[in-house]
Amino acid sequence: MPKKIDHNERKETILRTALDVFAREGYHDSNLSIIAEEAGISRPTVYQYFHNKDEIYYYAVKLITGRLFAKYSLIAWSEHGGDEIERMTRIISDIIDTAMDNEQALMNLMTVMVSAKKEGVDFADVIHHRTAKLSILLKRLLRQGVDAGRIRDVDVASVSETIFDLVELACFQVAFFRAYRKEDSMKQIRDYLETLRA
Repeated sequence: MPKKIDHNERKETILRTALDVFAREGYHDSNLSIIAEEAGISRPTVYQYFHNKDEIYYYAVKLITGRLFAKYSLIAWSEHGGDEIERMTRIISDIIDTAMDNEQALMNLMTVMVSAKKEGVDFADVIHHRTAKLSILLKRLLRQGVDAGRIRDVDVASVSETIFDLVELACFQVAFFRAYRKEDSMKQIRDYLETLRA
């Protein structure tokens, strides 16, 4: 009887291997042959899942952001999650925890971005597109808080952008700074969010 293949598991194996190869070899010098060899599968098998290395990177971003957004939507609209500031704090704390739990993968993703940028490939649009849902979620929570009188009247777009920038900075620090301390980032973020209370 032929062995049953878990296609999702295989895709994730290719993905993890590719991120390691991208980080080690540089995005430009990486190819599907190296990825296939290190994943222990054939190159044609890799092509069954991904047509090129760009597709692998896009899949990585899509997979990570999709899983996170589903989780954060539940937190954002939970009736038992506290007010909007408390829910945003929980979401941000979880994002940082997730980044810390996946530090190597995050570092590889960012290393790929830096390497690709040097070679004229810019993934900024992909990242922006995939994280837009989180930005919209923050805006909706802010707008809800303003409308309910729990958050002072602020420029929702500008404030959500600032919050998003603080989260990006924390994730960058997780990936690149060994001395990163979540407590310090969360204190800054909490202090900022508390200034929004009505």
